[in-house]
Amino acid sequence: MNNAVSAVSAPSAASAQEVPSAQAAQAAACTGYVGLTFDDGPSATTPNLLNALKQNGLRATMFNEGRYAAANPAQVRAQVAAGMWVGNHSYTHPHLTQQSQAQIDSEISRTQQAIAAAGGGTPKLFRPPYGETNATVKAVEAKYGLTEIIWNVDSQDWNGASVDAIVAAAGRLTDGQVILMHDWPANTVAAIPRIAQGLAGRGLCAGAISPQTGRAVAP
Repeated sequence: MNNAVSAVSAPSAASAQEVPSAQAAQAAACTGYVGLTFDDGPSATTPNLLNALKQNGLRATMFNEGRYAAANPAQVRAQVAAGMWVGNHSYTHPHLTQQSQAQIDSEISRTQQAIAAAGGGTPKLFRPPYGETNATVKAVEAKYGLTEIIWNVDSQDWNGASVDAIVAAAGRLTDGQVILMHDWPANTVAAIPRIAQGLAGRGLCAGAISPQTGRAVAP
């Protein structure tokens, strides 16, 4: 009787193993995860950036400015629809360390509201403009339940870096690390396919950024 039962159940078990999910297959190929981040969107170039990321199987965290999220809500929704995560990058991109606590609060809170209203959800991650932070900035972040995310590698795309230089910067990423890129440079969009190839060649996958640790992890 036991033999009969095992004989019947074996084929179904085998067939289940033959059809692994795409996610499981990808996870098996990932020896580590990195955080691709794009600041200053959404903008007129966002659709091109999202298309490049999607075509190359990459997901990223988009640190949006509140003023642009409010002006381009459809692009915020497009970011989410493309599988991206949306973070807070202040409302007007000021030097927050030179502002009062009330001004910092306004910059952060208005962006939380603008992104949520646009369909981007309520951000859990905050990137201070220019990577500038202090105790006051951190106190306001904490008030809104935000984790501050700086970066391990700066692609220098904001500074006119070439496609080759941006690709090389991504090549320096190691497991858990985060790279700074921007929504608007044409060279960044052009670098995406080669960034994807380079990561895949090193067994690295594009992950989410953990609000607990600030490191890139499996989505």
